[in-house]
Amino acid sequence: MAENFTSGKLARLGLLAPEDCRKAAEITSRAQFDGIETVRVLFPDQHGLLRGKTVMAEALAGIFDQGLSVPATLLLKDTSHRTAFPVWENGTGLADPMQGAGDVLLVPRPDTWRALPWSGHSAWIFCTPVYPDSRPVPFASCAVLHRQVEMLAAQGMAATFGLEVEFHLYELADKSAAHDQAARPGTPVQTRNLTQGYQYLTETRYGEVEEVLDLLRRNAQKLGLPVRSVEIEMGPSQVEFTFAPDSAMAQADAMVMFRTMVKEVCARRGLHASFMAKPRLDNAMANGWHVHQSLQDLAAGRNLFMPETAGMLAPPASAWMAGLLKYAAETSLLIAPTVNSYKRYLPFQLAPNRISWGEDNRGAMLRALMQPQDSASRIENRAPDSSANPYYALAAQIIAGAAGIREGLEAPKPTLSPYSEDAERLPRSLGQALEGFANSALCRDALGADTVDYLLRLKTFEWERYLDTVSEWEQAEYFNLF
Repeated sequence: MAENFTSGKLARLGLLAPEDCRKAAEITSRAQFDGIETVRVLFPDQHGLLRGKTVMAEALAGIFDQGLSVPATLLLKDTSHRTAFPVWENGTGLADPMQGAGDVLLVPRPDTWRALPWSGHSAWIFCTPVYPDSRPVPFASCAVLHRQVEMLAAQGMAATFGLEVEFHLYELADKSAAHDQAARPGTPVQTRNLTQGYQYLTETRYGEVEEVLDLLRRNAQKLGLPVRSVEIEMGPSQVEFTFAPDSAMAQADAMVMFRTMVKEVCARRGLHASFMAKPRLDNAMANGWHVHQSLQDLAAGRNLFMPETAGMLAPPASAWMAGLLKYAAETSLLIAPTVNSYKRYLPFQLAPNRISWGEDNRGAMLRALMQPQDSASRIENRAPDSSANPYYALAAQIIAGAAGIREGLEAPKPTLSPYSEDAERLPRSLGQALEGFANSALCRDALGADTVDYLLRLKTFEWERYLDTVSEWEQAEYFNLF
């Protein structure tokens, strides 16, 4: 007999719509039929990492009925898993129950239910965190993106995104599992390359790692992810997966699912997968996350970026691109969120270092791929990296692009020499990105003061820990000299 969740707590609070309740009933029935034993009830945190609890399949109905409580401090952790906010002090501006490390409530999203092909007895479901009284947590990352999607829909438009995701696959040589290595963060694991040398799109290199790439591809496809291609990237042991276009929320979910799947599947095979922007390994190349984007007219179903005349930008494309450029420094924190992200912005490395656009130019921040009669006309933003929280990053594209349309902006002339022309530089450090974000009236208006202040506190905590750390460069530079 199918469960009825329309009278449950979440439904009464308006947190589960009738369609969600119907899907929940289907899921609970299917889970039993499929032999699911455990369910990982998770939410994408502030870093785009999945956190949550694993419950027995018998408890799934209760999750749809009542939700699941988890510590609010999960939303307050920096990248070392330290709590970045003084939860035991008064006057910090934190809302209850975060003041005192209480709970938040996870509300399941039925559309994210997936049986895990690499763990046949388990499934996961993504959730949105809310306060126990049902108030939204304003800075919950999936909620941030949802608000921007709704804003765009209210104007009769929708953004579509396609993804190129670069990452490294290594053989795990040493797990760094000794007790004295279990710090915050833990000692980095030791690795060896699976493929050697710079062999961009080389067939023989693909053949060397076809088995593991097939394993990752098949698991991605079984999760329902729209894999389009699997490629050997530029650097040793570096690969790229690309994904067919989809909606903003679908692609953000896909990115989180893909990164998580890759790391879990590789770990089971004695491998280590890393999406770090620029690993500190000899000869390692940086990992970009190239975000392709276009804009649709919902009423006409037309791609607004498709030009009528060759060599001319459609006005919406010009304005959207101008918005991405104008607000690049202000939104950088949302697409390049780590100290390490800014080590990637180097010239002549197929990564941008200046705020410019070019026609099919892979050195520019924005690469325009738009032709008459081409329904796939789009803009590629090459500034994000693979460590970004995809919900924040895609929200940033909508915020900046929509501002360009709203303000009637026009894109400047395209660049031919993206590394030498006198264009504004992208932020050189997380510190510069924090400054741009802090002073952004656009971000404060679009995201809300609570979200801006939250992200500033969270990432400043990380930045200051970095500044307080004596680096190997400093030791080598000064220890013998002075």
